[in-house]
Amino acid sequence: MTSPSAAPVRARAVVLGDYGIVRAQSLALTDRLSDAEATVQSMEDASPAKWHLAHTTWFFETFVLVPHASDYGLFDKAYGYLFNSYYDAVGERHPRPRRGMLARPSLEDVRCYRAHVDAAMETLLAGDVAPELAALIELGLHHEQQHQELLLTDLLHLFAQNPLEPAFAIATPLEMKGSPTKEARWISFEGGIVSIGAAGTGDAFHFDCEGPRHKALIQPFELADRAVTNREWLAFMEAGGYTDPLYWLSDGFAVVQREGWEAPLYWMQRDGVWWSMTLRGAQPVHLDAPVAHISFYEADAYASWAGARLPTEVEWEVAAQAVSVEGNFVSSTMLRPRPQMATADDQGTQGPIGLFGDVWEWTASPFTSYPGFKVAAGAVGEYNGKFMNGQMVLRGGSCVTSAGHMRASYRNFFHPDKRWQFSGLRLAR
Repeated sequence: MTSPSAAPVRARAVVLGDYGIVRAQSLALTDRLSDAEATVQSMEDASPAKWHLAHTTWFFETFVLVPHASDYGLFDKAYGYLFNSYYDAVGERHPRPRRGMLARPSLEDVRCYRAHVDAAMETLLAGDVAPELAALIELGLHHEQQHQELLLTDLLHLFAQNPLEPAFAIATPLEMKGSPTKEARWISFEGGIVSIGAAGTGDAFHFDCEGPRHKALIQPFELADRAVTNREWLAFMEAGGYTDPLYWLSDGFAVVQREGWEAPLYWMQRDGVWWSMTLRGAQPVHLDAPVAHISFYEADAYASWAGARLPTEVEWEVAAQAVSVEGNFVSSTMLRPRPQMATADDQGTQGPIGLFGDVWEWTASPFTSYPGFKVAAGAVGEYNGKFMNGQMVLRGGSCVTSAGHMRASYRNFFHPDKRWQFSGLRLAR
């Protein structure tokens, strides 16, 4: 999260403007959901939509209102147990795998809970807000944007389990502007000592795990100008990529055999044509769109099959530092990856495209701390540091990420076998 010294410049703008916008965005995502759809939990990794709405509200109640609003009254004292996620320092919590058993409180009750907390927050924000408190509120807003993305990916997984194949949004043709790129080009980058990570100064937000900014040594490398497409992934499948152990890490091949993976998550064949479940219902796989819903193990195996490798997160960030944070984010309302279009700059040269949006891109880097990283004091110190073990870094955001939430230094992370996120890959060598 931001350091206290980074907050004063935009503290008022954040707490008075962004708060209401972000909170309204979360509610809008559940406008068309029934209480049942908002309650069901499709697997242990996912959470009900209702729980996401309540947990993000619990964050502001627990870390902002209770310590800083002397006249605040809890909406329901039981909610602290129900909607704590993983903050051991705060107290006991309802088991994660059983979140879908919470038939009550109802979705309407949760909306009332949000209204109660928002009213108290508005009162708090109407007064003077100290820089340290503004920084904490800004962390809470970015935390909520993370849960907005999780809410959508969790709903997709839930709807994919339903034989009726319900859609979150109306099915519409995939928007195309121009022609998709054909063969991927390789873009060269020089080696040397580079600086990566969030600077930790000024008014730009970042999570604690994005810093400190530091120097790293890289060798000269090449990066594909776009993400791997469904067409290219289909060639990997048809070449027996899922059955040849030569391409796979040992743990990955064991997962493939145990789970019976033969294609990305949500893919299915109908009359010889590959379809995929999307937030807009079941649709034919668009061959020129980036492949999505693959694990790190699959991404690494594909790279081996293609005679390449995954980029390290240092290489990825070096490539992204000179690229504008623009792409197919949730604001586009596509809600799925779309073909990445090549564009040239004023000099007629072409850099990497699609680094931001569409799909999170797996890297070859484990999620560990940067040199000089220190866990924040208090319960919020449990935000990222405690997960720096056994997970791999992804970069760039996806088609369900908030655009204002993304930056070149952003580090997402998941265990290497997870596939329900919009995760894809880009090759390096």
